[in-house]
Amino acid sequence: MSRDHVQPAERSADSAEAPFLELLARGASADAYEQPVLLARAEGRPPERIAALEQAMLLALRVRSEIEGRRRREAELSALFETAHDLAGLRDLDAVLRAIVQRARSLLGTDVAYLSLHDAARGDTYMRVTEGSVAARFQQLRLGMGEGLGGLVAQTARPYVTDDYFKDERFQHTRAIDAGVRDEGLVAILGVPLMIGPQVIGVLFAADRRARVFEREQIALLGSFAALAAAAIDTANWLTETRSALDRLGRANEIIRDRSGVIERASDVHDRLAELVLRGGGVHDVAAAVSEVLDGTVEFAEPGDAPTAALEASRVEGHAVRHGDDWVAAVAAGGELLGTLMLRGHPGLDPVDQRTLERAAMVTSLLLLARRSASEAEQRVRGELLDDLLDARDRDPRLLRERAARLHADLDGPHVVLAARLDATADDADQEAAARRRLWSAASHLAGTRHGLAAAREGGTVLLLPLGPGDTATTLARRTARDLGTAVREQVTVGASAPVEQLAARPDAVVAAYAEGQRCLEALRLLGRAGDGAAAEDFGFLGLLLAGDRDISGFVDRTIGRVVTYDERRGTDLLRTLDAYFACGMSPARTKDDLHVHVNTVAQRLERVGRLLGDDWQSPARVLEIQLALRLHRLSSAAPH
Repeated sequence: MSRDHVQPAERSADSAEAPFLELLARGASADAYEQPVLLARAEGRPPERIAALEQAMLLALRVRSEIEGRRRREAELSALFETAHDLAGLRDLDAVLRAIVQRARSLLGTDVAYLSLHDAARGDTYMRVTEGSVAARFQQLRLGMGEGLGGLVAQTARPYVTDDYFKDERFQHTRAIDAGVRDEGLVAILGVPLMIGPQVIGVLFAADRRARVFEREQIALLGSFAALAAAAIDTANWLTETRSALDRLGRANEIIRDRSGVIERASDVHDRLAELVLRGGGVHDVAAAVSEVLDGTVEFAEPGDAPTAALEASRVEGHAVRHGDDWVAAVAAGGELLGTLMLRGHPGLDPVDQRTLERAAMVTSLLLLARRSASEAEQRVRGELLDDLLDARDRDPRLLRERAARLHADLDGPHVVLAARLDATADDADQEAAARRRLWSAASHLAGTRHGLAAAREGGTVLLLPLGPGDTATTLARRTARDLGTAVREQVTVGASAPVEQLAARPDAVVAAYAEGQRCLEALRLLGRAGDGAAAEDFGFLGLLLAGDRDISGFVDRTIGRVVTYDERRGTDLLRTLDAYFACGMSPARTKDDLHVHVNTVAQRLERVGRLLGDDWQSPARVLEIQLALRLHRLSSAAPH
C-alpha cells in the first residue's frame, strides 16, 4: 500500500517541474513562470500540487537567473577578447576605438557612449568617438582640465559617476558643457580614465538619458574597455614611432637589417599573443611564447616573489624596468598589482623587445582577470551552498547532494566545521573590510582545493572541510590556521567542531557544529592563543563546556585513562589513593591514615601515578582536571548499565 501511495507523489513532483523546464529551454521571460501556478489555481488543483508547482517555479527562476548571469559574464569576456583581438591586429585606430565604444554601450545598456582624448597643444580634451549621440553641439564639446565630469576624471585619474549630472556639485559646471549635455538630454554619466602608465590621455564615458545607478561591476567593465582603448592608442603611437624609425633607418642598409629582425619578432609575438587570448591560454603560455621571441627566459611571478623597488617602478611608470641583468614588467589592472613578468639574464634589451615584454604583461593581466572572474563565480556558488546549510534546515537532501557534487564535494562523508577570524584590528572600516575580503578569498581558495565549502559570516569566515585519513579536528584546525595566515600574511585563529557526517540529511548538524567551532574560537582568543587552531578536545575540562556533544567518556579517558587501565590490569588501588589524596588536602600523612596503610605505600603509589600521568600532574590546572575526571568516573561507574 505504501508503495502505491509514494509513486503518484513522485510522479506529481516530476510533472510539476516539466512546464518550467520547457520555459527554461525556450528562454521565456520571468513573468511567464507564474502561468503554470496561476493555471493550477484556476483549475482548482489540490494544495500539494500548487505547492509543488510554486517550489519548482522558485527553483526554475533561480536557475534562469544563474544562466542569465553566466551569459552576461560570457558576453563581457567575449567582448573584451574580441577587442583584444582587434588590438592585436590593429590597422585603423578609429575603427578600433569605435568598436570599443560600441561594445561598451551595448554591454552596459546605455543610451550613449563616447570617448574623449587629451589635446596637449591646447591643454584640454575633445570628443574623439561618440555612439548614440544625436546633438551636434555635444559631439563638438571641448573640456578644460577640471571642467565637467570628464575634466574631473582627467584631472584626478579616477573613475567618477553621477546619478544626476545637473544636480551634482562635485565638479565645475560651465555654460558650454552644460548646454551640450542638455542638448543630448543626458542625466546619469559614468566616466573612467584612459591611462598609459601614470598619464591620463583621455576619458571613456557611458551615459543615460534618465537617472541610473551604475553598479561596481559595470564600472570595472568600462574600466577594462578604457584600458584596451588606451592600449590601442599607445599601440598606434608605437606603430607610428616604428614607421618613423624605419624611414630613418632606410638610409643605412646595415641598420635596416638589424632593426627588421626586431620588428619581425615583435610581429611574431603579437600574433602569438592574439592566438593565446583567442584559444584561452594561461599566463605561463604567454611567458613561454615571449621567451621564444626574445630568445631568453621569461617567467611569471607573484608580486611577493619579485624585486620590490623594480616592480613598483614598473607599475608606476607603466614600462618594463631593468634590475641588474634582468627586466621586470608589472602585471597590473586598474591600479591593482597582479604579478610580474621577469626576463632573466638579458641586460641589453632592445627598445622594441622591451615594448614586447610590456605588451605581454598587459595580455597577462587580461588573462588573470578572466581567470579571477571564473574563480569568483565558483566561490560564490560554494558560499551559497554553505549558507543554505547554515541558515535553513528544511532542504531536499537529494538537491543538496547534487549541488555539492557539482563542486566536487561529498556531504555524506565526515566533515569538520571551522570558524576562522583575523586577529589584527584595522585602522579604519575600509581596511577592515578589505582584510575580511582577503580572508574570505583565501578560505574560498582553500575550500576549492580540498573539496570543501566556505562562506563569509559574522565578521569572519566559516569553512566546511572533509576529514582526511589520519586527520583529527585539531590537526585540521591548526593546519587551516597556518595556511590561511600564510595566505593573508596576518594571524588567523580557527576554532573547529567535532567531526560530523550525513550533512545533506542533517543540515541542523552543520548549525550545531558551527556554534561549537565559534565557542572554540572565542576560547582561543580569551586564552591568548591568537593565530592557533583547536577543537573542544584540546581544552581539557573546558572542552566539556565547548563541545556540542559533551564527550564525558572521552574527557575521562584523556585525563586518567592510563591510571584506570593500570588498576584494571594489575588490581591496584591507584584511583582510590588519588581520591583519598585529594580529599586529605594533598597530604601524604593524612592520606595514609585514611587508607590505613604505611606512608611509604602512599608515596610509592603517588610516584606510580606521576609516571602514568606526567610530572606536572600536581600543577593547579591538572589537579582540577584530574579531580573532575575522578568524580565523573565514579558517577559513570555507579550508573546502572
